[in-house]
Amino acid sequence: MIFQEPMSSLSPVHTVYNQIAENLFLHKGMNEKQARERTVELLRLVGISKAAERLDEYTFQFSGGMRQRVMIAMALAPEPRVLIADEPTTALDVTIQAQVLKLIKQMQEEFSLSLMLITHDLGVVAHMVDQVYVMYRGRVVEDAPVMEVFYNPLHPYTRGLLNSIPKLRGPRGKVTSIPGTVPDSYNLPSGCLFHPRCSEFIGEICRRDVPETREVGPNHRVSCFLYNEEPAGHEEV
Repeated sequence: MIFQEPMSSLSPVHTVYNQIAENLFLHKGMNEKQARERTVELLRLVGISKAAERLDEYTFQFSGGMRQRVMIAMALAPEPRVLIADEPTTALDVTIQAQVLKLIKQMQEEFSLSLMLITHDLGVVAHMVDQVYVMYRGRVVEDAPVMEVFYNPLHPYTRGLLNSIPKLRGPRGKVTSIPGTVPDSYNLPSGCLFHPRCSEFIGEICRRDVPETREVGPNHRVSCFLYNEEPAGHEEV
């Protein structure tokens, strides 16, 4: 797993070698010599120059982008099949963000990794993944192939997220925001959790019941009463 903030995820009192080698000792059963050699390989792999010299440095001696590269090296050390990246570019400037995302993509291809990317940055989503799961308050409200989400969003929350992004083309206008606030975990609304903020609220059913997840297209599922098939003659008040 690549954590969100390398400043708080890496130990300031242990060397880079100590932190990466721990994975190699635990998961690969390497001895000290093997672990040092492999740690140098991993640091070179993620683009850290003079890796052998920087092996015994502390993370506060690295820049933000280099610290994130150390995090990626740590994640790759046990040779995983799944790489989970939790907001991996949050603390980085735009140029370094692009470098880190390119590196993750390269590592994914080189090691045949499945990538689970957790992010609020829809620009990153568009370039990095194949399948998108849109979540609200811990529940998946829509999932579909990435381009389907961008060109045919169906859940009101997904539409709200996309409408809140400033547009570079088309007529000028104010950026649309989603009204209200995310509900308190200790005081969740009944029924559909999004209904107090929903611009397409359709009635009591939204307040009362939790919508089922329905397949509305090829590999496209949505959890919303807008797409429920009601029995003939049924009418919501």
